[in-house]
Amino acid sequence: MLLRNTIPALLVALPLLAADYEVGPGKPLAELEEVPWERLEAGDTVRIHWRESAYRSKFVLCRQGTEEAPIRILGVPGPDNQRPVLDGRDALTRRELNYWGEERGVVKIGGANQPPDTTPAHIVLAGLEIRSAREPFAFQGRNGRADYRKNAASVFVEKGEHIVLRDLVLHDSGNGLFVSPESRDILVEGCHIHGNGVEGSIYEHNSYTQARGITFQHNRYGPLRQGCPGNNLKDRSAGLVVRYNWIEGGNRQLDLVDGPVYAGEPAYRTTLVYGNILVEPDGEGNRQIVHYGGDSGKPAGYRQGVLHFYNNTVVSRRRDRTTLLRLSSDGERADLRNNLIFPEAGGKTLEILSTHGQADLRGNWLRAGWQASFGLSALSGTVNGVKDNLAGDLPGVADAANGDWRLLPDSPCRNAAIPLHPDIPEEHRVT
Repeated sequence: MLLRNTIPALLVALPLLAADYEVGPGKPLAELEEVPWERLEAGDTVRIHWRESAYRSKFVLCRQGTEEAPIRILGVPGPDNQRPVLDGRDALTRRELNYWGEERGVVKIGGANQPPDTTPAHIVLAGLEIRSAREPFAFQGRNGRADYRKNAASVFVEKGEHIVLRDLVLHDSGNGLFVSPESRDILVEGCHIHGNGVEGSIYEHNSYTQARGITFQHNRYGPLRQGCPGNNLKDRSAGLVVRYNWIEGGNRQLDLVDGPVYAGEPAYRTTLVYGNILVEPDGEGNRQIVHYGGDSGKPAGYRQGVLHFYNNTVVSRRRDRTTLLRLSSDGERADLRNNLIFPEAGGKTLEILSTHGQADLRGNWLRAGWQASFGLSALSGTVNGVKDNLAGDLPGVADAANGDWRLLPDSPCRNAAIPLHPDIPEEHRVT
């Protein structure tokens, strides 16, 4: 009886006949169009090997893995650790694939006729450079030659659950990453996202996301393409966590606005932003570092919860004024603790809050002379805890001029943190 009960359990736990598809020079498959994307099963792995020339291929992932046996699309680096490149310019779609929205990305997750449509699940996309999904570039798809849309993305997630995007370089597209609201449990980790956007348009960004549960961690965000006024990380999600990223440039570094489809969900009302380095270059777009609440003009759907903003380093290299935080309405609140906030032009050039909302400051280091708001007469919100922070001229870091923000042994910030807000979950409580 023991044997009969054990064998079926093993059969269920282990993926049977999981396939490895090797693509690249000297491998069984030479091009990505040879991969049977429409037949991938749980446990399958596609290994894309580096080569000197880019892969000019595009595809849809519309299959399901499992937690124990995800479907993995993995880049295999070159001799100098180069990532394989997927280039959207003149890219070719495999003939056996048939999916709408080809013009929206180089790699699409979710939404297809062939393979049959489903909600993709447990997919890992990692170790690749994916670029050039934007006007004026074109591709060869199911309807022949076609142009990319203005808002095309290197990676376009139309829908999916338990999706991991790791160690990707996403650039030279309308949006580097685009995630639509039917998505759930998305992890964006260790990626370099930069150089995206559309000239003269505020609607395309380095990343633009909306999901039920999304975490950005250990990523480096760089400036957008020249002449592109979009934001760096723009999000409309419920259950948003932004932690341990370097985010530099953009109209705003963080634009965390409304996704009213989630308005009835508790996770929509709590946003966690911690352990990041946020850098505002001189003359870079909007003077606001973080926007929280909404931008639709319909306050009933705004986040109207709490932005927990803690243990971040915020650097402004602007020669004029800097605004740390814009809250969209008086229904938004920000709890700011243990942040190092350094405007190079001096403390008097820094305001905490623009017009609306409530900001509670405790245990932060700010450059002396900072102001609650530049326009106190127009401030309908409040800034609390003004005296509960540290202030000085220099924070005591290793090399501010070259971006080394590690604290020196005698820094006034060292061992000066206060306890975090009691509502922060244990797994998000930095030590």
